[in-house]
Amino acid sequence: MKASFCIAVLAALMTGSAFAQNPPQTSTKKVDGTENVYIFRYGGHQSMFVVTPQGVIATDPISYLRPAKPYIDAIRAVTDKPIKYVIYSHHHYDHIAGGQPFKDLGATFIAHRRAKERLLELKKQNALLADIVMPDQVVGDKKTITLGGTTLELDYVGRNHSDNSLVMRLPKEKLVFVVDFAPIESVQFRNIPDNASPLEYIASLKKLASLDWDRMIPGHPYAGGRLGTKKDVEDDIAYMEDLSAEVKKAADAGKCFDTAMKEVKLPKYEKWANYEASLPANVERFCYWWGRGY
Repeated sequence: MKASFCIAVLAALMTGSAFAQNPPQTSTKKVDGTENVYIFRYGGHQSMFVVTPQGVIATDPISYLRPAKPYIDAIRAVTDKPIKYVIYSHHHYDHIAGGQPFKDLGATFIAHRRAKERLLELKKQNALLADIVMPDQVVGDKKTITLGGTTLELDYVGRNHSDNSLVMRLPKEKLVFVVDFAPIESVQFRNIPDNASPLEYIASLKKLASLDWDRMIPGHPYAGGRLGTKKDVEDDIAYMEDLSAEVKKAADAGKCFDTAMKEVKLPKYEKWANYEASLPANVERFCYWWGRGY
């Protein structure tokens, strides 16, 4: 009996450990201190949705090569109000694919004007995924959406991870939803693709930091899934500026690309996620800038 009990306890502990290491594919969590703001996680991607008496404001479908139904079901588990808006953070497929089921429910799609231009060009080249919805409305530098007593500001802070990324700010809650360009305790993605200038990237981070907000919902669950702070964005700025300065020295010494990618180290950030895997690629991007002028 004791042996059987011990085996059962051990199995339970192992199952719990496995569950902790392998979280469920989806989860929904209301943001602490708010009445109507939720984070929907789908694998390694996250979106924000806001529930109001007149309907729901949803963000990125995050349904690339997978069904959108779990996201819609997550919203339906919270409210039966219609999904009025879907807002794209930027045009990259891993965040905006899968929107057609939302459109079928009558949602209005909104994106930065350059996101629509990018999608139209992809469509022209027959490269647009079938379930990506073309935006109904576009944003320039700023747009405000008001629904059921909730105000959401859409701010364009410049070119960074894309040339069409929007910051979504809830002024009352002092929350922002920011995707990809301001990682939390992580170096930048691979070779920092799809940006025109890494220095403009830094400038956009500074604009993000200048906005009035206290907590940041990221598009991926960084640093154990916590929300970001102004300090996290300031740390991103410091990392990018330190990286830029070190790579410029390497470029001036004629070490770009391969030598710089091997030699440039930033030990201050070595505990950040993806440091070993992506720092060389981050260096490569700045080598293009300081060593080639683009």
